Amino acid sequence: MAKKKSDASPHISVVNKKSLSFFEKYINNPSPTGFEWKGQELWLDYIKPYIDDHYVDNYGTAVGIINPKADYKVVIEAHADEISWFVNYITNDGLIYVIRNGGSDHQIAPSKRVNIHTDKGVVKAVFGWPAIHTRLGGEKEEAPTLKNIFLDCGCTSKDEVEQLGIHVGCVITYEDEFMILNNRYYVGRALDNRAGGFMIAEVARLLKENKVKLPFGLYIVNAVQEEIGLRGAEMIAHKIKPNVAIVTDVTHDTQTPMINKITQGDLACGKGPVVSYAPAVQNNLNKLLIDAAQKANIPFQRQASSRSTGTDTDAFAYSNDGVPSALISLPLRYMHTTVEMIHKEDVDNVIRLIYESLLNIKAGQDFRYIK
Repeated sequence: MAKKKSDASPHISVVNKKSLSFFEKYINNPSPTGFEWKGQELWLDYIKPYIDDHYVDNYGTAVGIINPKADYKVVIEAHADEISWFVNYITNDGLIYVIRNGGSDHQIAPSKRVNIHTDKGVVKAVFGWPAIHTRLGGEKEEAPTLKNIFLDCGCTSKDEVEQLGIHVGCVITYEDEFMILNNRYYVGRALDNRAGGFMIAEVARLLKENKVKLPFGLYIVNAVQEEIGLRGAEMIAHKIKPNVAIVTDVTHDTQTPMINKITQGDLACGKGPVVSYAPAVQNNLNKLLIDAAQKANIPFQRQASSRSTGTDTDAFAYSNDGVPSALISLPLRYMHTTVEMIHKEDVDNVIRLIYESLLNIKAGQDFRYIK
């Protein structure tokens, strides 16, 4: 029999004022794919009190380590990069055309304010769009596409644009920043997946504050370049050579309009972490996660993925002759927009689920199906 709401276990808060302050600063900092280092510096500064050692690889993936001398290695991982744009073409009239850096959505671009990142500093610009008055006249309206969206930085010539320090290859991010909506949701750009980086850092904090002595080495990995093919995870998996990997990323809340539950599943913000089923997900490790959730009274949801999860889970699972890997997802509304939304309680519960799962992993644990 399903529990009534009044019978449900009371929610346990994890995020405190200090960690929330870091989260806001971390979300507001731009960390586009391939240019993540400023965000990684913030993340390392926050996590350093809770770890024994750390390093950063050639492309910027940051790794915090607890028990670095241990032979058995467990990874908890998220990715640090956010979708963005590249300057691709500057017209003689001083307008700028762009290409994607990751899965940026061209349909949300018109009228958005952006930051163009140059060696001289940030240059402000806007995605222009013709006024509604000029789009009438019997013809079918033209929708935003990569061929017609453009940036206007207030210049009237290509030379003037270039004098600002803008050149082909400059990266562009949206201005939008963090806020809390109805005291229930965290809202902002790049919650996919700097929310994950925040949550694994909070796991490290809980381990330190609760004086937990893990029987294995814990590698807290904030990987780069997930948005263009899981590349940071692919590189770091070969360097660490872990025995186990637990990855956290976002997944779609499917309760809003225009999303088909038949194809996307029935998932909701506020109902807990999402445990995935997919070929890359090792079932014995997945069962450990579910058992941990049930023992700790952490609400959770289930999701199935066809072929691949589309997350860094796949990169870890298929590395180093096969690494038992599992995915804990955070439900999110409006993915790859500037108003991504996640539920505060889900954030707490993903942190708790990763933490409780670590407490149930033994040094040298063998996750094979047939031994």
